[in-house]
Amino acid sequence: MFKRALSKEKRIKKDAKVLKKFIKVYCKKNHLKNGIKEHKEGYCKECYDLLHYALKRNEKCPLDPKPQCKHCTIHCYKPEYREKIKKVMKFSGIYFLKRGRLDWVLHYFF
Repeated sequence: MFKRALSKEKRIKKDAKVLKKFIKVYCKKNHLKNGIKEHKEGYCKECYDLLHYALKRNEKCPLDPKPQCKHCTIHCYKPEYREKIKKVMKFSGIYFLKRGRLDWVLHYFF
């Protein structure tokens, strides 16, 4: 399949959109639903911090084109954040697949 190269700015915007959506679903279903208070913008404190950490790491990625983090040789995430984001992506990916939202899952990979 042919993959077009995105400019760094477009890639960052696309990745930010996906990260926000995936983390928001995870937070809503695992934290806010279970009584943890909302911190800002529909996220609990932990998820809000994870989102901003991930956005910052994404902007600072030195590789162009940026590979998926699981295929990266650099690993710019701290180990605890890598585990958190893996958990979020797995949960949210399955969540969207079960609800027929392949557009979000495909949006993440392509």
